[in-house]
Amino acid sequence: MKNYDIRHMKTVLAVAVEILASDVHINVGIPPVMRKNTELISMQFPIVSDEDAKEIVLGMVGPERFEKFEKNRDIDFSTTLDSGHRFRVNAHYQRDTIAISFRVIPNQIPLIDDLHLPPIAKELISLPRGLVLVTGHTGSGKSTTLAAMIGAINAKYRKRIITLEDPVEYALENKVSMIEQREIGFDCPDFASGLRHVLRQDPDIIMVGEMRDLETTSATITAAETGHLVFSTLHTINASQTVERIIDIYPPEQQGQIRTMLANTLQAVISQTLFRRIDKSGMVPCTEILLCTSAVRNCIRENRIYEIPNIIETSRRVGMQLMDYSIIDMYSKGHIDKEEAINRSTNPSKLEKMLASVNERRSAQNGTPGQDYESLLSSQRTFK
Repeated sequence: MKNYDIRHMKTVLAVAVEILASDVHINVGIPPVMRKNTELISMQFPIVSDEDAKEIVLGMVGPERFEKFEKNRDIDFSTTLDSGHRFRVNAHYQRDTIAISFRVIPNQIPLIDDLHLPPIAKELISLPRGLVLVTGHTGSGKSTTLAAMIGAINAKYRKRIITLEDPVEYALENKVSMIEQREIGFDCPDFASGLRHVLRQDPDIIMVGEMRDLETTSATITAAETGHLVFSTLHTINASQTVERIIDIYPPEQQGQIRTMLANTLQAVISQTLFRRIDKSGMVPCTEILLCTSAVRNCIRENRIYEIPNIIETSRRVGMQLMDYSIIDMYSKGHIDKEEAINRSTNPSKLEKMLASVNERRSAQNGTPGQDYESLLSSQRTFK
């Protein structure tokens, strides 16, 4: 018996929006499952059949794209409710049945100031040229951070902004800037094709949804090298891994050349991960910040990537930050849980000692959060 079509699925999605879920997952044989504040919750809807899953995807993409989906076994697209709420969607096969993942895209582009990002993130929007990367695992808020940065540019500068996205997530409205959003599969066949033509479209700023392969990575770096400000993302967990990943995409005989190109074009890397808040409902990002100073550029050129974490640690005065110190900051302000902070640290034993120091200072200050972070970091060498 068929329980779902596109109309029923949109009811499920509307409930998820109302409950403030971040994701909805459809698997054959069980009811829909949503994710809220990192936890998976079974929804009170009928079990999804194989026929239901096919009907949902067919209704959302149409017969022509559904035929391609059945051939390729994977498809990315977006869908919109009558309320205006949008979703990024991936449909795929598992155990020869269709599965679907919906990611809720908030209607309003968040302000940088509301995302708890370091102040330097706001300064990066004023760069005249170069490559800025936002990295992290799937679901770490990369798209939200990029949208907030593009939104801040749109509110402040008269620029021509062209985005290449798969699919388009946040719908950007022209304010001070002029914006074009091109969706992969609809407005252009792929990232590489879009990037080949974008330089003839007179952009000031280019946003590439993801540097996912050699051709896209090469075209993205070339766009930054030609004097444009380019934003993009990678699935890497810290700054030094980001640099290594880009270089490793290239064949060995080209890696010397790409190190030089990357050293000349890379401006900053923001690596982030989301933590569940304990002070109120929601999530908060912890971030690692790399700024390409002359010392960092020399490390990239000379293949001394292993030195980058030390440079970040000793360059807080210019806005750089290691992930663990962002975790300490968010714990100090009372936003995140101690156990989760330690478990997700790059150096759990060191972080545990530093958080103990936070608690001692907090007790001395009658439990007032947020006053001890700078004094703690100034004595960080004690815990090395």
